[in-house]
Amino acid sequence: MRSGILYLVSGPSGSGKSTLCRRLAAEGEAEFSVSCTTRQPRFGETHGKEYFFLTVEEFEARVAAGDFLEHALVHGNHYGTLRSEVIGRLAAGIDVVMDIDVQGAAQVRACENESIRLALVDLFVMPPDEDELARRLRGRGTDSDEVIALRLSNAIDEMHHWPEYRFRLLSGRPEKDYAKFKSLLFGERMRVSRLSKGDLEV
Repeated sequence: MRSGILYLVSGPSGSGKSTLCRRLAAEGEAEFSVSCTTRQPRFGETHGKEYFFLTVEEFEARVAAGDFLEHALVHGNHYGTLRSEVIGRLAAGIDVVMDIDVQGAAQVRACENESIRLALVDLFVMPPDEDELARRLRGRGTDSDEVIALRLSNAIDEMHHWPEYRFRLLSGRPEKDYAKFKSLLFGERMRVSRLSKGDLEV
């Protein structure tokens, strides 16, 4: 049996990365790694589904306990991925999709856990341009003008990191984006280095 793939996806707010990740999980192609955050839930968000919503004190206690595979401060809030959300699934041959920022992605790449290093496939979702990114953020209707301005500023910084990733998806039409996004995962499943001898003989 092959080991699971850790499909790590980054990109600025409004790039469409979260929609791609959640659609992949909804179709049963991978399991979504639910992140922890200290930000307040948006309307309709549920603890344990979109995020594990923690207080700053709870988050810091889990950092001290070594529970996180990666964690970072983004837009003034803490975000992190629990080891328990990833490592066991990969060992069971389950593909895991992660939606994380560039700081967290760098920590995952630097991880010394061999199963993580072998499983990792990293993709940066790049918005077409800054004007389109701003339009998408305003179109959400979930953030104040002040938060949108902060996200746009951070997005410009994040976009400078795309060369650190093995793959890049230039965002365009949603259906075409998703077809490319899914095809990368399918291609990685066929890579010989991920297959056991039994798989090769089938």
